[in-house]
Amino acid sequence: QLQLVESGGGLVQPGGSLRLSCTDSGKTLDHYAIGWFRQAPGKEREGVSCISNTHTSIKYADSVKGRFTISRDNTKNTIYLQMNNLKPEDTAVYYCAVTIIPDTLEAELYDYWGQGTQVIVSS
Repeated sequence: QLQLVESGGGLVQPGGSLRLSCTDSGKTLDHYAIGWFRQAPGKEREGVSCISNTHTSIKYADSVKGRFTISRDNTKNTIYLQMNNLKPEDTAVYYCAVTIIPDTLEAELYDYWGQGTQVIVSS
């Protein structure tokens, strides 16, 4: 069973940057598409970005296009979410998850989830 672990969250000022990481220490993620989701207090979970196992398919939510970049390094078994020009509305718990279905931000199609990392954007 996969055990995803996210890291890299924290407190950052508006306009700042963070890089989130998602990995599994025991099993390879090479065969899976990976998605990043977020959930702010009182709001529904939102799909942020996803990347296929072959790197060929990448999708972003409109709210993060041009600011966030997803990437993966299969040699390190790690998926990254580079977040630039952060805004207060990006404040949320960020989760990574895996699916065998590429190019989807439908949370119901993801099978395994990490426990999340908190991102707070505030001055």
